[in-house]
Amino acid sequence: MNKLTLDQTMQKLRAMARPDQLEGMARFAITGEGRLGLSMPALRGLAKDIGLDHGLAIKLWETKIPDAMILAGLIDDPTMMTRPQTEAWVLDFDSWDVCDQVCGKFEELPFVNELIEEWARRDEEFVKRAAFAIIAGLAWHDKTLPDVRFLKYLKLIKAAATDDRNFVKKAVNWALRNIGKRTMELNGAALATAREIKKLDNKAARWIAADAIRELESDKIQARLASGRPRANI
Repeated sequence: MNKLTLDQTMQKLRAMARPDQLEGMARFAITGEGRLGLSMPALRGLAKDIGLDHGLAIKLWETKIPDAMILAGLIDDPTMMTRPQTEAWVLDFDSWDVCDQVCGKFEELPFVNELIEEWARRDEEFVKRAAFAIIAGLAWHDKTLPDVRFLKYLKLIKAAATDDRNFVKKAVNWALRNIGKRTMELNGAALATAREIKKLDNKAARWIAADAIRELESDKIQARLASGRPRANI
């Protein structure tokens, strides 16, 4: 397929628009000015047709249309992405779906650990969410990373567990649960961290801990980890 221009790509996006989906999406806090209502399967299909295109990704991001921003994350070339670009993009996040989908590409960057370490300590809601969304993604997708990497991330999780902002606490919980579902050793470490978090005098921390403990101690998770069976896709 020949490279598409920004105008051609936007024409395709608008032709695929589903305005009838916007009301339902808003009920799940999927919002953003100019949103077209495209589903992730539709965006992934278009991204597959386009292929990696760093230049087009930058232009799509500049539209600030959420669907186009997600597509930008899907088609950007991780070998061409820079720290300044990621710092600019993370400040544009204002919806959890854009954040989480683009963080899937951030997982592939050679400086991803630097992003996690820095963003986990930042105050902006979606910047902080991005750090834990990346941790959750790495825990689930990257089978090459050693357990010790995630033991370090558990410290970041505990430090952020008292942040009661909805999009932060849910990402912290997500990261904790995904680490605990990775290996039996990390399951024990994640449960220990959850129990420490549960003792904190904070409503968000108690919710994060209780939800993680409930899943990580479940018969289903314990049996799968003990057997060594691969995880089901999420």
